[in-house]
Amino acid sequence: MVTAILLERLTKFYGKARGVLDLDLEVAEGEVFGFLGPNGAGKTTTIRTLLDLIRPTSGSATVLGLDSRRDSVAIRARVGYLPGELSLWETMTTRQVLDHLGSLRRGIDPAYRDELLERFDVEPDRKIKDLSTGNKQKVGIIQAFMHRPEVLILDEPTVGLDPLMQQVTYEVIEEAQRAGHTVFLSSHVLPEVERIARRVGIIRSGKLIEVESVENLKERAVKLIEIRFGFPAPRAENLAGIPGVTDVYVSGDVVQLKVGGSMDPLVKALVPYEVLSIRTHETPLEEIFLELYRNGNDAN
Repeated sequence: MVTAILLERLTKFYGKARGVLDLDLEVAEGEVFGFLGPNGAGKTTTIRTLLDLIRPTSGSATVLGLDSRRDSVAIRARVGYLPGELSLWETMTTRQVLDHLGSLRRGIDPAYRDELLERFDVEPDRKIKDLSTGNKQKVGIIQAFMHRPEVLILDEPTVGLDPLMQQVTYEVIEEAQRAGHTVFLSSHVLPEVERIARRVGIIRSGKLIEVESVENLKERAVKLIEIRFGFPAPRAENLAGIPGVTDVYVSGDVVQLKVGGSMDPLVKALVPYEVLSIRTHETPLEEIFLELYRNGNDAN
């Protein structure tokens, strides 16, 4: 695996207040990685440290093998960054803003910039001060993508966007990933992370409490199962003792229960019975996230 982003024991204190503590994280080249946590959990602190916008108290961060402190100028030329608190030059037009930002990098792809302007339905000759919050956010997205950077660091990219423009944002992220670019996506909007990220890190009170693939998180999560039997159906107590099975409810030939972890023990226990159908209700990432937050390792 080629590493695009590497954090090693990254720590940042603001006076006595903890921003992040001992973060260890590796993001592969070409990966869409979701960085999850509520506001104030440490997501933005982590991103700002990656880009040398703030200095860590201890530990290190590298992007594309470059040290975030020594090589910050080189990193910024190869990264597309959308900050969570976007600030643009209000008296300039969108075109002027994009041209200016392009001049600070290795250059832009003009055809791709124009394509993005069209896809996001942004008028390039309107001044920033005349744009709505949503349109300013679209300009922020365009400037992050327009030079086709090797790494994209996006802090809450769909804030203020309508559903149509959210969809366009997901599409350009997926296109970047297919082209081999790395996307580090910080968000508290779990459905969007579930849609476009293969792997996620969950941060709570400045500490990383989980790094896992979305698929494995779902596999580990508690699932609601509905089983229809030919008569006779098993009694509730016969199922309640199966490893991982809880909350068994029997109504006639239908049994509802919850399973945490592997389904194998349940499947083996059902062999003696006539099973007509099994329906599994997948747990959305949002519920998994909340459960991890409730039961995760103490972050204090």
